[in-house]
Amino acid sequence: MGGPERADAERDRNPEGRAQNQRPRDRFGRPLPYGSPGVPRVPDDAVFAPDEGLDEAQSLLEDGYAFHAHEVLEAVWKGTQGHERELWRGLAQIAVGLTHAQRGNRVGAARLLRRGAERVEEFGPEAPSGVDALGAAAHARSVADTVEAGHTGEIDTARLRLRR
Repeated sequence: MGGPERADAERDRNPEGRAQNQRPRDRFGRPLPYGSPGVPRVPDDAVFAPDEGLDEAQSLLEDGYAFHAHEVLEAVWKGTQGHERELWRGLAQIAVGLTHAQRGNRVGAARLLRRGAERVEEFGPEAPSGVDALGAAAHARSVADTVEAGHTGEIDTARLRLRR
């Protein structure tokens, strides 16, 4: 009746057999039942150059879609080489931290926001691609403080500015 074998057999797989989840999602990235209307998703195989990814992620943040901005930033991270990868990893963590804050997960939000802030802050005022690393880190810490204080009202993702 739905043991591990059944769950594995019903998981979405890409042509290489890797697991992927094609279920529709709500604006906060939570999975919805199959067949439900969801919001448009960032494709699993999306590729974004840094400038393109920053623009797309900022647009999504301005519309309140932190989870989707995270997916864009994660795509940039996965497509970047060298030390700069950590900048994109940190930005993706900040966006997913905002997602957890939107969902009311205060502990997870604060942890990811602070972890992402540490990663991006080390790039300082001259971060690659015009990223406002210091501003993003400061904003992430501010939101972490807010959610830790128990203020879990609507999180304004548009206040995070990714570019200097």
